[in-house]
Parts: sequence; structure tokens; C-alpha cells
Amino acid sequence: MIKVGIVGGTGYTGVELLRLLAGHPQVSIECITSRSEDGVGVSELYPNLRGHYDTLSYSMPDPERLGSCDVVFFATPHGVAHSLAGDLLARGTRVIDLSADFRLRDAKLWAEWYNQPHGAPQLLEEAVYGLPEVNRDKIRQARLVAVPGCYPTAVQLGLLPLLEAGVVNTDPLIADCKSGVTGAGRNAKIPFLLAEASESLKAYGASGHRHLPEINQGLEDAAGSSVGLTFVPHLIPMIRGIHATLYAKLNQPVDDLQTLFEQRYANEPFVDVMPAGSHPETRSVKGANVCRLAVHQPQGSDTVVVLAVIDNLVKGASGQAIQNLNLMFGFEENTGLQAPALLP
Repeated sequence: MIKVGIVGGTGYTGVELLRLLAGHPQVSIECITSRSEDGVGVSELYPNLRGHYDTLSYSMPDPERLGSCDVVFFATPHGVAHSLAGDLLARGTRVIDLSADFRLRDAKLWAEWYNQPHGAPQLLEEAVYGLPEVNRDKIRQARLVAVPGCYPTAVQLGLLPLLEAGVVNTDPLIADCKSGVTGAGRNAKIPFLLAEASESLKAYGASGHRHLPEINQGLEDAAGSSVGLTFVPHLIPMIRGIHATLYAKLNQPVDDLQTLFEQRYANEPFVDVMPAGSHPETRSVKGANVCRLAVHQPQGSDTVVVLAVIDNLVKGASGQAIQNLNLMFGFEENTGLQAPALLP
């Protein structure tokens, strides 16, 4: 049994961590922090957790208490983990950060996209990017893991087989992505109110979204060269889910794209390559730590279209964080993550 702490447990990723960890047989939640909800019971704020965390209450962040845990999750806004991660690592506590604080290897690039100086550049060299389908062995040995963003998870998993095999041009690549409103966090912001977001669809960040450098970093690692990616996210009126439609141009004939994808993910427990001709739906991954993929070659042309769906709060955040936890502590990778998706 390992002792777990959670910093910033009142947002959607924090409560999703609690929901999933309630079914994890090797985990004991020792503390969960919130400055705004100090003293409030977890099951009082989130009644769905009644019967699971009835004695657990939110508390102020305490480095001593957090440092007594085996691992601490950060489900916090960007910049928060910078100030605490180093102290926890020095105490022997491992860190799994769900924010973007340690995803980019370049501190200057991070500062450019997140509009603040990087607060812990000395930790970037040892931070491991927590995409298990790429960095499984490194994650097992890591002290500090940066959980990938939701859009980057869907886009990278969709394009990796093509780039690793070198069968598509690296420029241009196109990622046309849609996300539910929980991707924006649990905030009272006017654009995400029901009357504002419902029955509407809009693009945002078309001139540059902060997930772009993270996606580029992963795709360039896979390709071994620079990439030219156009990434346009959209807000869609649903609660959970990401749908990524990805476009690339073949640079050589490929006999069987379906087999290419099936072989790449044959041993991946949380990537489902669907049968040829499929069109995966976001509802098929709701609540589950899985990415479902389908690959198409319209009219036999040199265009490849990959469809990827994930739950942004699970495989795009908290579920993937637990997948990393399992690897770091030597548990079966699917521990606590076996539940199928909710449907309808």
C-alpha cells in the first residue's frame, strides 16, 4: 500500500483522480489540499464520493505532510508545482504533475507560451514525459513525471505510427480537434456557461494554442525531424471528450495502414485500434482510460485521415496519471483502470 497526496483536489482532474483511486487496491489517500475549501469534507463537496472518502477533508498545503507521502499528484493551475516539486523530491516523495509545468524541455519556450518565467528549470532535465506508449521504461524509473495534456495525448497517439514508420510528410500535418467544456477546468467563466456554450460550436486558439509546442515536441521526437503542424482546437457543447481528426500526406505507397496501426499498438492496454472503416465516438470512451483510433485513406489517395477519441479527464489527464503511478511503483499497468466506458 502506498501513501498518496493530492495538491489541488477540487477541480475536475482532482475529483477524477479521487473517483478512479477509490477503486485502486494499492493506494491510501493521506491528504488532499485546497486553500479555498480548507476543512470541507471531500464527500460534502462531491456527493458522488460518499461512502468512499467520508473521513477525508481538504486541508491547506503542508510540505511536511505531503512529504510523508510516497507520491504526490499535482492537479493544479500552471506554475503551482514549480514551487513545491523540488522540496518534495528532496524529501524522497515522487511527483506526478497533471499541469503543464514540466512537459516542455525548454524553459524559455515554456515561459513564452505560459506567460511567466519557469519556476523550476533545474528539474526539467530529469522530468519524464508521461506518455506510456512512448516512455514506459523511463516512467518506471522516474521521480518526476509530467502527465501529457489532453489534446497532445490524442494527437500524438493518432500520428505516432505514421511518423515512426516514416511514411508521411512531416509538413504539413493537420490536427482538427474538438473538446468538451471540462477541458477548460472548473471555473465560473462566461464562455463556458450552459447558455453560452450549448447549441454552439466554435474554434479557439487558431493563431496559437499553448498545447502546440507540447504536441510538436512529441511528434518531432517520433519523426526525428521538425514538423509543420497546424493545430486548431474547438469547443463543443458536451461535458467530456476529445475528438481529433488528423490529416497527413503519404510520401510512399503503404500496403496496409490498418496493419501498421494494429502492430504499433498491439501490446498497448489503453489504445484500441478499431476495425477498418470505423468512426470512433467520444461516448465510447467516457469515463475510461482508453484512446480509440481509426485510420482511413479516402478514395485511395495519398491522404491519411486518423480519428482519435479520448475522455479528456481520464486518458487525457487523471487516468493517464494513474497509469503512470502504476508503472512507477511496479503495479500492473491497468490497476484501478479496468472499468469500461459509460454508455449511454
